[in-house]
Amino acid sequence: MLLCLRIENFALIDQLELEFGAGLNVLTGETGAGKSIILDAIDAALGGKVSSRVIRTGTSRAMVEATFKSNATLAAWLNEQEIDSIDENSVIISREIAATASNIRSRSRVNGVLVNRQMMGGFRDRLVEITAQGQTVQVGQSAQVRDWLDLHGGDSLMQQRQAIATVFAVYQQARLALEKRRTSERERLQQLDLLTYQVQELGAVNLSDANELEQLLQERERLNHVVDLQQMSYKVYQALYQNDNETPAAADLLGDSEATLNDMVEYDAQLQPLLDLVRDAQATLMEVGRQINAYGEDLEADPQRLEEVEERIRELKQICRKYGPTLQEAIAYYQKIQGELAELNDSEQSIESLEQQEQASLAKLTQVCHKLTQLRRTAANDLESRLIAELKPLAMEKVQFKVEIVPTSPTATGADKITFMFSPNPGEPLQPLTEIASGGEMSRFLLALKACVSQADAAGTMVFDEIDVGVSGRVAQAIAEKLHQLSQRSQVLCVTHQPLVAAMADRHFRVDKQIINQSKGNKANNGSSEQRTVVRVTALDNLTTRRDELAQLAGGKSATDAIAFAESLLLQAANHRREKS
Repeated sequence: MLLCLRIENFALIDQLELEFGAGLNVLTGETGAGKSIILDAIDAALGGKVSSRVIRTGTSRAMVEATFKSNATLAAWLNEQEIDSIDENSVIISREIAATASNIRSRSRVNGVLVNRQMMGGFRDRLVEITAQGQTVQVGQSAQVRDWLDLHGGDSLMQQRQAIATVFAVYQQARLALEKRRTSERERLQQLDLLTYQVQELGAVNLSDANELEQLLQERERLNHVVDLQQMSYKVYQALYQNDNETPAAADLLGDSEATLNDMVEYDAQLQPLLDLVRDAQATLMEVGRQINAYGEDLEADPQRLEEVEERIRELKQICRKYGPTLQEAIAYYQKIQGELAELNDSEQSIESLEQQEQASLAKLTQVCHKLTQLRRTAANDLESRLIAELKPLAMEKVQFKVEIVPTSPTATGADKITFMFSPNPGEPLQPLTEIASGGEMSRFLLALKACVSQADAAGTMVFDEIDVGVSGRVAQAIAEKLHQLSQRSQVLCVTHQPLVAAMADRHFRVDKQIINQSKGNKANNGSSEQRTVVRVTALDNLTTRRDELAQLAGGKSATDAIAFAESLLLQAANHRREKS
């Protein structure tokens, strides 16, 4: 329930604070007085679309704040969104709208916490439902009509609809997987061919050692320089171990040094470590000489092996150019594509398997949609009888109404296209409501529809914007009684020009425009003022002010007649409320 509405610099409203109550709250006033601005402000606070025109001329910022009475549903939503409660009894929603040079910016808050538009949209449905005669477009939308019927169907229908949403998601996933598999089949086969060729090419090369190319390059150098290596190894052997020339070999020199040191040790034992080092060096040198001699003798030219090495080097370099640039990277790529090829061959589901999954999920979806259609037909039969009963007191005794349910392709909300069929006059065929209903008939239909679905509606406040336009007399009285009936279940806010409706109000507000003198607030203007139009709202808290307002709405040949009529309306409304209490 909306408890309080505070507005600043919104359209023609400079500052306004309204306190609403339970039951039927009515706003009256002359045409163009600004009644709809108040409803626009409520809509804006709850995340509705706004433009720069809502910001009062001469200001750069507008603000709307709505305080609602809390309940279990609202508390659960706040907890779900991790928004703390200000107190247990109320929820405060505000929106600040600011104009910049190029666009308009707004920020919405719930209990002081910033929320995005999507979150605000989910919260809005729990708070307020706005109904206007201009909802003809909505009545013609299958989605909106479907939602109304489902809401009337109650918890079992809504639970089945939720089950369909889950099954439909599974079906969509299976269908998309199949489509993706089909559309990518050509690319998959091309990739499969490419990877198969690459794996075969790399496998044939027998890659195993990342250092193989480096080792082969070294072997090629050895094979290309066998003679040079033989000569140099013999030269080293001579220099170290046995020299045929007059120059003594290093081993001979070390032998002489050893003999001399051996003699010296006899006189000075401290030289023994040096003697040991020389002996070790001599043994090492002799071993090197023997090994280098054996190396030179084992060297042998091998043209065939050289050709094999050259061929292997060319092969590996080609692989590196294609898959490297290094042999290590080529081996890593080979290991990678082996896994990819295995996945393409073994892990990918076949089209046949995906087709089976898609058909199975479609069959399941069709099954749950059929059950939902049955529940909708039951709900439609009940809505038809109840809506006709609600319309009869609204001077539509002969009306015919039917909910047409036509099969369509399955969606997340079922497999039904739903249309409201209507005939206000006997003998006329049923036709879509939007094509045949007049403005007054549409007003009464919407009011009757809300009376049917309001008990299932989660919104605590229902707003009717001139729902009674185009009707008068007995019909207006019936609409007034219907609004009062709705206000016993939900708070009702109603903008009206009908004195019969206004007389039924629990709280009555008069909206009018006033011209005020406002300071320009600019030193250059020397404190001068300008005339501005503002919207003012007066709560009519006593019978006299209400009577005068009703008389103003009723008009008449004389003021006396209008006041007498207004008094009779107030008395009639009081008697009706007393009878229904």
